[in-house]
Amino acid sequence: MFESILLTIATAATPLLIAAIGELVVERSGVLNLGVEGMMLMGAVTGFGAALATGNPWLGVLAAVIVGALFSLLFGFLALTLATNQVATGLALTLLGIGLSGMIGTAFVGQPGVKLTAIHIPGLTDLPMGRFLFGQDPLFYISIVLVAVVSWFLFRTRAGLTLRSIGDSHTAAHALGIKVIPIRYAAVAFGGACAGLAGAQMSLVYTSQWIENMTAGRGWIALALVVFASWRPWRVLLGAYLFGAITIAQLHVQALAVSDIPVGSGPMWLVSESGRWLLELLKSVPAQFLSSLPYLATVVVLVLISRNRRMTLINTPASLGKPFVPDR
Repeated sequence: MFESILLTIATAATPLLIAAIGELVVERSGVLNLGVEGMMLMGAVTGFGAALATGNPWLGVLAAVIVGALFSLLFGFLALTLATNQVATGLALTLLGIGLSGMIGTAFVGQPGVKLTAIHIPGLTDLPMGRFLFGQDPLFYISIVLVAVVSWFLFRTRAGLTLRSIGDSHTAAHALGIKVIPIRYAAVAFGGACAGLAGAQMSLVYTSQWIENMTAGRGWIALALVVFASWRPWRVLLGAYLFGAITIAQLHVQALAVSDIPVGSGPMWLVSESGRWLLELLKSVPAQFLSSLPYLATVVVLVLISRNRRMTLINTPASLGKPFVPDR
Protein backbone atom coordinates (compact mmCIF):
# COMPACT_ATOMS: atom_id res chain seq x y z
CA MET A 1 0.00 0.00 0.00
CA PHE A 2 2.68 2.50 1.05
CA GLU A 3 4.82 1.57 -1.95
CA SER A 4 1.88 2.08 -4.32
CA ILE A 5 1.29 5.56 -2.89
CA LEU A 6 4.98 6.43 -3.37
CA LEU A 7 4.78 5.23 -6.96
CA THR A 8 1.80 7.45 -7.71
CA ILE A 9 3.48 10.42 -6.02
CA ALA A 10 6.61 9.89 -8.14
CA THR A 11 4.52 9.69 -11.31
CA ALA A 12 2.68 12.90 -10.41
CA ALA A 13 5.88 14.74 -9.42
CA THR A 14 8.01 13.79 -12.44
CA PRO A 15 6.47 16.20 -15.01
CA LEU A 16 6.66 19.03 -12.47
CA LEU A 17 10.30 18.24 -11.75
CA ILE A 18 11.36 18.02 -15.40
CA ALA A 19 9.59 21.22 -16.43
CA ALA A 20 10.82 23.14 -13.36
CA ILE A 21 14.46 22.09 -13.75
CA GLY A 22 14.40 23.30 -17.35
CA GLU A 23 12.85 26.62 -16.37
CA LEU A 24 15.43 26.99 -13.58
CA VAL A 25 18.23 26.96 -16.16
CA VAL A 26 16.32 29.50 -18.28
CA GLU A 27 15.82 31.86 -15.34
CA ARG A 28 19.41 31.43 -14.17
CA SER A 29 20.39 32.93 -17.53
CA GLY A 30 18.21 35.96 -16.80
CA VAL A 31 15.26 35.02 -19.03
CA LEU A 32 11.70 34.64 -17.74
CA ASN A 33 9.71 32.28 -19.95
CA LEU A 34 6.08 32.01 -18.82
CA GLY A 35 5.26 29.72 -21.75
CA VAL A 36 5.97 26.47 -19.88
CA GLU A 37 2.31 25.42 -19.90
CA GLY A 38 2.04 25.86 -23.67
CA MET A 39 5.29 24.01 -24.34
CA MET A 40 4.20 21.13 -22.12
CA LEU A 41 0.95 20.82 -24.02
CA MET A 42 2.73 20.86 -27.36
CA GLY A 43 5.11 18.18 -26.10
CA ALA A 44 2.21 16.10 -24.83
CA VAL A 45 0.24 16.17 -28.08
CA THR A 46 3.21 15.64 -30.40
CA GLY A 47 4.63 12.92 -28.19
CA PHE A 48 1.29 11.12 -28.12
CA GLY A 49 0.77 11.53 -31.88
CA ALA A 50 4.27 10.38 -32.82
CA ALA A 51 4.08 7.36 -30.52
CA LEU A 52 0.64 6.46 -31.87
CA ALA A 53 1.79 6.78 -35.51
CA THR A 54 5.01 4.79 -35.09
CA GLY A 55 4.08 2.45 -32.26
CA ASN A 56 7.32 3.43 -30.52
CA PRO A 57 6.97 5.55 -27.35
CA TRP A 58 10.63 6.59 -27.49
CA LEU A 59 10.04 8.25 -30.86
CA GLY A 60 7.16 10.05 -29.18
CA VAL A 61 9.52 11.25 -26.44
CA LEU A 62 12.02 12.43 -29.05
CA ALA A 63 9.33 14.27 -31.00
CA ALA A 64 8.10 15.97 -27.82
CA VAL A 65 11.61 17.14 -26.90
CA ILE A 66 12.24 18.54 -30.39
CA VAL A 67 8.89 20.32 -30.61
CA GLY A 68 9.31 21.77 -27.10
CA ALA A 69 12.74 23.13 -28.03
CA LEU A 70 11.49 24.57 -31.34
CA PHE A 71 8.50 26.16 -29.61
CA SER A 72 10.82 27.76 -27.07
CA LEU A 73 13.01 29.13 -29.86
CA LEU A 74 9.98 31.06 -31.11
CA PHE A 75 9.89 32.70 -27.71
CA GLY A 76 13.66 33.21 -27.95
CA PHE A 77 13.40 34.97 -31.30
CA LEU A 78 10.76 37.37 -30.00
CA ALA A 79 12.19 37.99 -26.53
CA LEU A 80 15.92 37.83 -27.23
CA THR A 81 16.37 38.94 -30.84
CA LEU A 82 13.47 41.41 -31.05
CA ALA A 83 13.69 42.30 -27.33
CA THR A 84 9.93 42.10 -26.74
CA ASN A 85 8.49 42.06 -23.24
CA GLN A 86 9.28 38.62 -21.82
CA VAL A 87 6.17 38.38 -19.64
CA ALA A 88 3.78 39.21 -22.49
CA THR A 89 5.65 36.97 -24.92
CA GLY A 90 5.58 34.02 -22.51
CA LEU A 91 1.86 34.43 -21.90
CA ALA A 92 1.28 34.56 -25.65
CA LEU A 93 3.29 31.37 -26.05
CA THR A 94 1.09 29.63 -23.47
CA LEU A 95 -2.09 30.74 -25.23
CA LEU A 96 -0.67 29.61 -28.57
CA GLY A 97 0.28 26.22 -27.13
CA ILE A 98 -3.16 25.70 -25.59
CA GLY A 99 -4.96 26.51 -28.83
CA LEU A 100 -2.58 24.75 -31.21
CA SER A 101 -2.35 21.57 -29.12
CA GLY A 102 -6.14 21.43 -28.90
CA MET A 103 -6.44 21.74 -32.68
CA ILE A 104 -3.74 19.13 -33.39
CA GLY A 105 -5.07 16.73 -30.79
CA THR A 106 -8.68 16.70 -31.98
CA ALA A 107 -8.09 13.46 -33.90
CA PHE A 108 -6.42 11.82 -30.88
CA VAL A 109 -9.22 12.29 -28.34
CA GLY A 110 -10.50 8.93 -27.10
CA GLN A 111 -7.78 6.88 -28.78
CA PRO A 112 -5.73 4.45 -26.64
CA GLY A 113 -2.12 5.55 -26.52
CA VAL A 114 1.23 3.80 -26.54
CA LYS A 115 2.49 3.59 -22.98
CA LEU A 116 6.13 3.94 -22.00
CA THR A 117 6.49 0.83 -19.88
CA ALA A 118 8.20 0.72 -16.51
CA ILE A 119 11.60 -0.89 -16.05
CA HIS A 120 11.68 -4.37 -14.51
CA ILE A 121 14.92 -5.70 -13.06
CA PRO A 122 14.54 -9.32 -11.92
CA GLY A 123 15.62 -9.78 -8.33
CA LEU A 124 15.60 -6.04 -7.55
CA THR A 125 12.10 -4.96 -8.51
CA ASP A 126 10.63 -7.71 -6.33
CA LEU A 127 12.44 -6.53 -3.19
CA PRO A 128 10.64 -4.45 -0.54
CA MET A 129 10.42 -0.92 -2.01
CA GLY A 130 11.93 -2.44 -5.15
CA ARG A 131 9.20 -1.15 -7.45
CA PHE A 132 9.78 2.39 -6.23
CA LEU A 133 13.57 2.25 -6.56
CA PHE A 134 14.06 -0.10 -9.52
CA GLY A 135 10.68 -0.43 -11.24
CA GLN A 136 9.80 3.11 -12.30
CA ASP A 137 9.29 4.37 -15.84
CA PRO A 138 12.50 5.60 -17.57
CA LEU A 139 11.48 9.28 -17.39
CA PHE A 140 11.53 9.09 -13.59
CA TYR A 141 15.23 8.20 -13.66
CA ILE A 142 15.89 10.79 -16.37
CA SER A 143 14.35 13.46 -14.11
CA ILE A 144 16.67 12.56 -11.23
CA VAL A 145 19.70 12.55 -13.55
CA LEU A 146 18.64 15.95 -14.91
CA VAL A 147 18.63 17.44 -11.40
CA ALA A 148 22.10 16.06 -10.67
CA VAL A 149 23.54 17.18 -14.02
CA VAL A 150 22.03 20.68 -13.82
CA SER A 151 23.29 21.11 -10.25
CA TRP A 152 26.79 20.01 -11.29
CA PHE A 153 26.71 22.21 -14.39
CA LEU A 154 25.57 25.37 -12.63
CA PHE A 155 27.83 25.20 -9.59
CA ARG A 156 30.81 23.06 -10.63
CA THR A 157 31.66 24.14 -14.19
CA ARG A 158 32.99 27.26 -15.83
CA ALA A 159 30.12 27.23 -18.34
CA GLY A 160 27.64 27.20 -15.46
CA LEU A 161 29.40 30.14 -13.84
CA THR A 162 29.18 31.99 -17.14
CA LEU A 163 25.45 31.28 -17.38
CA ARG A 164 24.85 32.51 -13.83
CA SER A 165 26.93 35.63 -14.43
CA ILE A 166 24.72 36.51 -17.39
CA GLY A 167 21.65 36.10 -15.20
CA ASP A 168 23.14 38.32 -12.51
CA SER A 169 24.39 41.07 -14.82
CA HIS A 170 24.13 40.71 -18.59
CA THR A 171 25.72 44.13 -19.08
CA ALA A 172 28.87 43.21 -17.14
CA ALA A 173 29.03 39.82 -18.84
CA HIS A 174 28.79 41.45 -22.26
CA ALA A 175 31.55 43.91 -21.30
CA LEU A 176 33.79 40.91 -20.53
CA GLY A 177 33.23 39.54 -24.01
CA ILE A 178 30.68 36.85 -23.12
CA LYS A 179 28.16 36.08 -25.88
CA VAL A 180 25.00 36.82 -23.93
CA ILE A 181 22.36 36.21 -26.61
CA PRO A 182 23.68 32.83 -27.92
CA ILE A 183 24.02 31.48 -24.36
CA ARG A 184 20.51 32.61 -23.51
CA TYR A 185 19.23 30.97 -26.68
CA ALA A 186 20.84 27.70 -25.57
CA ALA A 187 19.28 28.00 -22.11
CA VAL A 188 15.84 28.75 -23.57
CA ALA A 189 16.10 25.76 -25.93
CA PHE A 190 17.06 23.51 -23.02
CA GLY A 191 14.10 24.75 -21.00
CA GLY A 192 11.77 24.13 -23.94
CA ALA A 193 13.15 20.61 -24.44
CA CYS A 194 12.53 19.85 -20.76
CA ALA A 195 8.98 21.23 -20.97
CA GLY A 196 8.34 19.04 -24.03
CA LEU A 197 9.73 16.03 -22.17
CA ALA A 198 7.46 16.80 -19.22
CA GLY A 199 4.50 16.93 -21.59
CA ALA A 200 5.48 13.57 -23.08
CA GLN A 201 5.50 12.10 -19.56
CA MET A 202 1.91 13.27 -19.14
CA SER A 203 0.63 11.63 -22.35
CA LEU A 204 2.87 8.54 -22.45
CA VAL A 205 3.22 7.62 -18.76
CA TYR A 206 0.87 9.52 -16.46
CA THR A 207 -2.34 8.94 -18.45
CA SER A 208 -1.27 7.19 -21.69
CA GLN A 209 -3.86 9.17 -23.61
CA TRP A 210 -4.45 12.64 -25.02
CA ILE A 211 -6.91 14.96 -23.29
CA GLU A 212 -7.24 18.58 -24.30
CA ASN A 213 -5.48 20.89 -21.82
CA MET A 214 -4.31 17.80 -19.93
CA THR A 215 -1.52 19.63 -18.09
CA ALA A 216 -4.22 21.44 -16.09
CA GLY A 217 -1.96 24.23 -14.83
CA ARG A 218 1.10 22.12 -14.09
CA GLY A 219 3.23 24.49 -16.14
CA TRP A 220 2.34 27.30 -13.75
CA ILE A 221 3.13 25.11 -10.75
CA ALA A 222 6.53 24.36 -12.34
CA LEU A 223 7.17 28.10 -12.57
CA ALA A 224 6.22 28.51 -8.92
CA LEU A 225 8.53 25.63 -7.98
CA VAL A 226 11.53 27.52 -9.31
CA VAL A 227 10.77 30.41 -6.95
CA PHE A 228 9.93 27.99 -4.13
CA ALA A 229 13.35 26.36 -4.62
CA SER A 230 15.19 29.72 -4.63
CA TRP A 231 16.69 28.73 -7.99
CA ARG A 232 18.44 25.68 -6.48
CA PRO A 233 18.12 22.33 -8.35
CA TRP A 234 17.89 19.99 -5.35
CA ARG A 235 15.25 22.18 -3.74
CA VAL A 236 13.25 21.84 -6.96
CA LEU A 237 13.32 18.07 -6.43
CA LEU A 238 11.98 18.50 -2.90
CA GLY A 239 9.29 20.93 -4.02
CA ALA A 240 8.16 18.76 -6.93
CA TYR A 241 7.62 15.77 -4.66
CA LEU A 242 5.87 17.93 -2.09
CA PHE A 243 3.38 19.16 -4.69
CA GLY A 244 3.13 15.66 -6.16
CA ALA A 245 2.19 14.36 -2.70
CA ILE A 246 -0.47 17.07 -2.32
CA THR A 247 -1.92 16.16 -5.72
CA ILE A 248 -2.17 12.47 -4.85
CA ALA A 249 -3.44 13.21 -1.34
CA GLN A 250 -6.39 15.21 -2.64
CA LEU A 251 -7.29 12.36 -5.01
CA HIS A 252 -7.29 9.88 -2.11
CA VAL A 253 -9.34 12.28 0.00
CA GLN A 254 -11.89 12.64 -2.80
CA ALA A 255 -12.12 8.86 -3.17
CA LEU A 256 -12.57 8.48 0.58
CA ALA A 257 -15.20 11.20 0.66
CA VAL A 258 -17.43 9.48 -1.92
CA SER A 259 -16.88 5.94 -0.59
CA ASP A 260 -19.57 4.12 1.31
CA ILE A 261 -17.71 2.12 3.98
CA PRO A 262 -19.91 -0.15 6.11
CA VAL A 263 -19.85 0.43 9.85
CA GLY A 264 -17.21 -1.70 11.54
CA SER A 265 -15.04 -2.14 8.45
CA GLY A 266 -11.97 -0.33 7.14
CA PRO A 267 -8.76 0.85 8.84
CA MET A 268 -8.74 1.24 12.62
CA TRP A 269 -8.55 5.04 12.45
CA LEU A 270 -11.62 5.08 10.19
CA VAL A 271 -13.61 2.67 12.36
CA SER A 272 -13.15 4.94 15.37
CA GLU A 273 -15.65 7.63 16.24
CA SER A 274 -13.29 10.43 15.27
CA GLY A 275 -12.56 8.69 11.96
CA ARG A 276 -16.26 8.44 11.19
CA TRP A 277 -16.68 12.12 12.06
CA LEU A 278 -13.81 12.97 9.69
CA LEU A 279 -15.37 10.90 6.91
CA GLU A 280 -18.67 12.73 7.29
CA LEU A 281 -16.84 16.04 7.23
CA LEU A 282 -15.02 15.08 4.02
CA LYS A 283 -18.31 14.17 2.37
CA SER A 284 -19.55 17.70 3.02
CA VAL A 285 -16.51 19.29 1.29
CA PRO A 286 -17.10 20.09 -2.41
CA ALA A 287 -14.97 18.01 -4.78
CA GLN A 288 -13.97 21.20 -6.62
CA PHE A 289 -12.35 22.52 -3.47
CA LEU A 290 -10.35 19.31 -3.00
CA SER A 291 -9.20 19.47 -6.65
CA SER A 292 -7.94 23.00 -6.07
CA LEU A 293 -5.69 22.02 -3.14
CA PRO A 294 -2.43 21.74 -5.18
CA TYR A 295 -3.01 25.21 -6.63
CA LEU A 296 -3.99 26.69 -3.28
CA ALA A 297 -0.79 25.22 -1.85
CA THR A 298 1.15 26.92 -4.65
CA VAL A 299 -0.37 30.30 -3.78
CA VAL A 300 0.28 29.85 -0.07
CA VAL A 301 3.92 28.87 -0.66
CA LEU A 302 4.53 31.89 -2.91
CA VAL A 303 2.96 34.24 -0.36
CA LEU A 304 5.15 32.84 2.42
CA ILE A 305 8.29 33.12 0.28
CA SER A 306 7.50 36.68 -0.79
CA ARG A 307 7.38 37.74 2.88
CA ASN A 308 11.10 37.01 3.20
CA ARG A 309 12.39 39.85 1.04
CA ARG A 310 16.03 39.29 1.98
CA MET A 311 16.08 35.67 0.81
CA THR A 312 14.23 36.60 -2.39
CA LEU A 313 16.67 39.39 -3.26
CA ILE A 314 19.75 37.26 -2.53
CA ASN A 315 18.71 34.33 -4.71
CA THR A 316 16.84 35.99 -7.58
CA PRO A 317 18.97 36.50 -10.74
CA ALA A 318 19.35 40.28 -10.91
CA SER A 319 18.75 40.47 -14.68
CA LEU A 320 15.71 38.18 -14.65
CA GLY A 321 13.11 39.34 -17.16
CA LYS A 322 15.10 42.37 -18.30
CA PRO A 323 15.65 42.71 -22.07
CA PHE A 324 19.21 42.92 -23.34
CA VAL A 325 20.20 44.69 -26.54
CA PRO A 326 23.97 44.48 -27.19
CA ASP A 327 25.82 47.59 -28.32
CA ARG A 328 26.44 47.64 -32.04
